[in-house]
Amino acid sequence: MSATKTITLNGDTRRTTARTIAALVRELELEPAKVAVERNHVIVPRSTLEETALADGDTLEIVHFVGGGSAAAKADDSWSVAGRTFRSRLIVGTGKYRDFEQNAAAVEASGAEIVTVAVRRVNVSDPKAPMLTDYIDPRKITYLPNTAGCFTADEAIRTLRLAREAGGWDLVKLEVLGEARTLYPDMRETLRATEVLAGEGFLPMVYCVDDPIAAKQLEDAGAVAVMPLGAPIGSGLGIQNRVTIRLIVEGASVPVLVDAGVGTASDAAVGMELGCDGILMNTAIAEAKDPVRMARAMKLAVEAGREAYLAGRMGRRMYADPSSPLAGLI
Repeated sequence: MSATKTITLNGDTRRTTARTIAALVRELELEPAKVAVERNHVIVPRSTLEETALADGDTLEIVHFVGGGSAAAKADDSWSVAGRTFRSRLIVGTGKYRDFEQNAAAVEASGAEIVTVAVRRVNVSDPKAPMLTDYIDPRKITYLPNTAGCFTADEAIRTLRLAREAGGWDLVKLEVLGEARTLYPDMRETLRATEVLAGEGFLPMVYCVDDPIAAKQLEDAGAVAVMPLGAPIGSGLGIQNRVTIRLIVEGASVPVLVDAGVGTASDAAVGMELGCDGILMNTAIAEAKDPVRMARAMKLAVEAGREAYLAGRMGRRMYADPSSPLAGLI
């Protein structure tokens, strides 16, 4: 039987019958291949741990790497609106691009499964002119007709009735603007239009102010998603109202998507970190110097923001806190 030895291990006295350092490591239920050992202030090469004898009175330091981990990402992090499920949480617009080809390339790079489309009069003077559907196939990408440019509930309702007749769409984006300078929504007209459209079987995703009360009223009126602005349409200012958007997310039982104001990838990530279900943007991609590259950046930003939200942000502290643990310091 091996003699009992008294050693100092990581600053504490310990008694052991282990004959070698490797045997001691296994006694500690550790793997010799995963630790580093210092014996009497001399590093013991890992390749010699099996042969290095342990002596009474030895002082050892056994160290390994410590850190944090995360649960495996959800295999399926899809989201649903009005019973329809999508994988991408990025919705992109189809305005302001140089041409339809560039628009289609940006949509593909973004990974978006929904695009917003405006409803406009047919150019009767050139009926053979290219159309958006020639480049972005509505059988593969969900078209979301919107009411961009409408300033009354009646204009918006009329526009979406025509859209449904043209393509059979019932999932629509409703926006009713209050005035041309800010393009802020007129919530009284927006609420009225929501009620009428929902009563006619439409499934309105509704652009609104960043007001938790207004968002709840829209939901009660039949909105299948609420879409608070992050900043004025086309401004690129980024999300200016994190507190109220977070309150909308906390109080909603329908999807919440930031609509308007995103300027760059970090803005999209912020929206997702607030817990939003998605982000809608147009100008941030279309007016970038390289729209296709920006579309790809936005895709990654939305994914990163969502992962960060699911991971759970660390708490904010008033003072520094060391990353490396002080316990076990050599």
